[in-house]
Amino acid sequence: MTSIPFYKRPFGSDRKDLPFAELASSRSSRELVGDQAADAAFFRSLESQGLYLNRAQIEAVRHTDGPLLTLAGAGSGKTSVLVSRAGYLMAVGKADPASILLVTFSSKAAAEMKERIMSLPDLHPKESAKVTARTFHSFFLYLLRTRGFRQEILSNSRHQQFIIKRILREMGLQDGYEAETLLSLWSAYRMNMTGLDELPVRTPAEIEQRQIFARYEAWKEENGQMDFDDILVLSYRLLTSDDRLLSSLQRRYRYVMVDEFQDTGLLPYELLKMIVRPHANLMVVGDDDQTIYSFNGARNEFILEFDQTFPGAKVVTLDVNYRSLSSIVGLGNEIIRENKRRRIKKLQSTRKSGNVPLYLRPGDPDEEAELLLKHISGEVSEGKKSYSDYAILYRTSNNSRAVFEQLVMKEIPFIHYEQGDLFYEQWMVKPVMDHLRLSLDRRDFKAMEGMLNTLYINRDKGIAFIREKDAPRPKKGPLSHLLSYPGLKDFQIEQIRERSKMIKSLKALEPEDAVREIRLRFYDKYLEADNTQDLTMHKEFIQEGLDELEASAKRFKDLASFIGFVDRLIEVHREMAARKKDDSTDAVKLMTIHKAKGLEFPSVCLIGASEGILPHTSSLEAEHMDDNHPLTSRQEKGADALEEERRLAYVAVTRARDELIISSPAYYRGRKVEVSRFLQSVFQSSSQGPNEKKHKDGTLDSRKDWRRTNRESSARSTGSRSSTGTAAGPGSSRRSGDRSARSANERLRVTVQSGPSGNKEAQVSAVRTESVRAWLCTGTGCKGWQRLESGKSGTKNGKKCPLCGSPMKTGMKEAAVPAGRR
Repeated sequence: MTSIPFYKRPFGSDRKDLPFAELASSRSSRELVGDQAADAAFFRSLESQGLYLNRAQIEAVRHTDGPLLTLAGAGSGKTSVLVSRAGYLMAVGKADPASILLVTFSSKAAAEMKERIMSLPDLHPKESAKVTARTFHSFFLYLLRTRGFRQEILSNSRHQQFIIKRILREMGLQDGYEAETLLSLWSAYRMNMTGLDELPVRTPAEIEQRQIFARYEAWKEENGQMDFDDILVLSYRLLTSDDRLLSSLQRRYRYVMVDEFQDTGLLPYELLKMIVRPHANLMVVGDDDQTIYSFNGARNEFILEFDQTFPGAKVVTLDVNYRSLSSIVGLGNEIIRENKRRRIKKLQSTRKSGNVPLYLRPGDPDEEAELLLKHISGEVSEGKKSYSDYAILYRTSNNSRAVFEQLVMKEIPFIHYEQGDLFYEQWMVKPVMDHLRLSLDRRDFKAMEGMLNTLYINRDKGIAFIREKDAPRPKKGPLSHLLSYPGLKDFQIEQIRERSKMIKSLKALEPEDAVREIRLRFYDKYLEADNTQDLTMHKEFIQEGLDELEASAKRFKDLASFIGFVDRLIEVHREMAARKKDDSTDAVKLMTIHKAKGLEFPSVCLIGASEGILPHTSSLEAEHMDDNHPLTSRQEKGADALEEERRLAYVAVTRARDELIISSPAYYRGRKVEVSRFLQSVFQSSSQGPNEKKHKDGTLDSRKDWRRTNRESSARSTGSRSSTGTAAGPGSSRRSGDRSARSANERLRVTVQSGPSGNKEAQVSAVRTESVRAWLCTGTGCKGWQRLESGKSGTKNGKKCPLCGSPMKTGMKEAAVPAGRR
């Protein structure tokens, strides 16, 4: 059994009970729909296929006319409801199959629903095949094609980026913007029905962007192309200008159903409302608690205000989770109930828990990766799990750096579900890596090209000049050719000289120091002055990425080994493309929470559940954003931004079926961080308010201290522990029975040490403690305390707790014996 410091409660918890969801009633359509009911035959036919609907599902399926909001909680069987209602409309309601339109967001989901509808019993497959089940874009593209739109679909994202990059080069702006970022920004504008003429032009950067978007639109028109956004934009223009076409759609599609409604943006919603305007036979299925795509235009208020938009709408809540253990559903319920802007719902579970979520408090992300992968490898080696059972979820792509690297080093098969560049090739990290590469090989022209923009020199023109000057007489350091580059100002010439000296000096430094030197000398200031990126990236995200680079570099003693390791990671990242296409691959899945929505896994490891990670720093600072910021919306500011972060935590938790591990690093980029408030709110004592933060002990000044306190806190709250929490690591002779023989002033501590093979292993050792005089806080629920200085009684003037302000009293406190006296 592997020795991993798992606990049944998060670090700092003082809640004694654990949250469990109520178990749902087992009564189904078999008992709820009697044989005497007019529609009994339909439900009996579903049951013959093993589909037994619960009370709420039956209510949604039976609804035929008028607007219907179906709140589908996580794992509540929404697909079965959509499919069954389509069958009910045909079999019981005698609706023409061709009058039913079912739209969703993924072609895979649309194909699955169409197949299930065609396989429904007592319905002829040829008839049920007439049901239209498509994605939004597929449906409206078909509409455009019927009206003579013949443009080719610009569906390849890399092709789109290539076009934008060419436009940027033509405008001399290739060093100022990222193509992918610009495309996302333009898409967000268009899905919110903002056209070129309505774009903000308050700043030079906004004027440039408008020009870029105008050129992109002109290129598509000249070349007979349209992208996915164009499909919806052109369809809206068509339907608002062609009343006859709109009327024909309204007459044909008498019943419209929408899947994943929480992901719907303004433009798709407006299109739907146009089609259903005469009859309002619109059924939407979604979960406002899973609205996590506000940056793509999804709006929580569409669900919240549905019955205002469609007066008299029926609301049905699917509140039975068929996916997860009751302990996982219960945790999800407790997390999400703190949100204020939501439709109230509390999920039940059909699965009584055999285990509970486990919590981990590692020192930092690197130790987090070590411990989790040790656990996964142990479970696989013992035959309990497969690698493919596990999904590791995280808030942002930067948070995957440590676990990605550990997976590569340990040669554990995995699939990294990231669409963008690897961390080391991202726009804010790559120039730093290019400087490091140049320090090893000053004739690395590719790296040289990548860093020219930091000297405010056009990348294409600059590298062409260097190559031209270097060809007749190659130099050891070709960068010096720039000293004769035409048009340079005196300060730029001095910059080139200083930069060349700095690059030479980097080779002698350790990687972490080299990265820090680059940042301190010029790079942080360079990024701060670059306003073009600020429109789509929070400064915290940029800082986060560079801090992560330092954290990665510190593990290496020389630049050559660090660069070699990075090159290996880049190679592995490119190999992932082949694995992604093979669903049968036995590999750990690595993805953001956003990417995981709609999926489920036997085992989920949620990493980075700490303040500043989840919730992300950007959400904590959202209330300070400029009100005129082009991406500012109600969901991205203040409390709304924090609520979306909580929804992310909820989505992550509810992806797990059987096993859930939540890890909250104690240190992040060198800074101590608290356990995520989303967990604190669940496990705080009843005497605290729902939004109060847990105590900050004030004594956790070192890794040893917080690890000791974590052990003590967990031992108090959980009592006796299983072997997974206390068993010694490899090479240790301790057994669980030895614990009773220890003196009362010894506590267990888990540390990660290098084993004989050089691999790090979790070891259990004892920490001696002693009773000391101390100031103790009298505040309810507060654990604050401070050592009483030797020779002082502490009774003269009293003292206030620095954490909660309550009076403190003198008393005795058990504390670790200083290392020098152990």
